[in-house]
Amino acid sequence: MVGGITPLTTTDFPGALAAVLFCQGCPWRCGYCHNPHLIPREAEPALAWADILAFLERRRGLLDAVVFSGGEPTLQSGLAEAASEVRRLGFKVGLHTAGNYPDRLRDLLPLLDWVGLDIKAPFEAYERATGVPGSGERARKSLALLLESGVACEVRTTVHPLIFGTEALFSLAGELAAAGVRDYALQEFRPQGCADEAYRAQAAGPLLDEGLLRRIEGRFERLCVRRA
Repeated sequence: MVGGITPLTTTDFPGALAAVLFCQGCPWRCGYCHNPHLIPREAEPALAWADILAFLERRRGLLDAVVFSGGEPTLQSGLAEAASEVRRLGFKVGLHTAGNYPDRLRDLLPLLDWVGLDIKAPFEAYERATGVPGSGERARKSLALLLESGVACEVRTTVHPLIFGTEALFSLAGELAAAGVRDYALQEFRPQGCADEAYRAQAAGPLLDEGLLRRIEGRFERLCVRRA
């Protein structure tokens, strides 16, 4: 079920002109979520799949890739078939996921050209971010599957003081580097779209100071910092 579309973006698939399809529904309840309207699974689809395919057919030769985002795309039982249809049209396929469903991700990986994986917190403290017990182990398993697959990927973490202190963030970066992450992005929390007053009330910028970034940057081939 598609809850929205961005017809053209240069930032959601590295080095490619892409369209983004936002899938409806997410089982986690992250306080900093900037797409809360996509969380409920029981919603009317914004676009019919037939209309999306017709749109993509018209964009052949103009777009390079299609990215499934959300919400949480792997919640959708028809995602593999949708990704296959997109590939048949000649597009690369990208995925934005939090790794909620590692077994589904494993089955999808052969269809994917690039993955952006959100790692939300130190794995042992995941429930603080997601509100869901056991979510940390799901994310850890998804990370391992993704890295083992060899599919190009970026691991990213949204930074907020209600989830992280400086040392916890440093420790998580070390754990990710040790696991084999090479491309890591730190994203300052952005209040736009967030429905949680407690999260909107605090800025994340002070956590990403130059001292911390110098300690982290040598651990990755690429470290990207996305400021709010």
